[in-house]
Amino acid sequence: MVEQIGQAAGQIWQMLSKAKEPVNITDVPKKTKLTSQIAYQGMGWLAREGKLQYEQKGRSIYVCLTGAECTCD
Repeated sequence: MVEQIGQAAGQIWQMLSKAKEPVNITDVPKKTKLTSQIAYQGMGWLAREGKLQYEQKGRSIYVCLTGAECTCD
């Protein structure tokens, strides 16, 4: 299971690195073709590594890569 979550984190990182703007977290599973459970665990993995930046807009939460990795400013 840990390997599957790590692979999901990689897929999410790749998708976010190509994104031109922050992505709604509810769209991450669709954009990566991962199950919601695995996608959210993958985002948790990346967040724990300090690679994600979250932003709340109204009732929605958006995510992009942090710092030098962020292409969605």
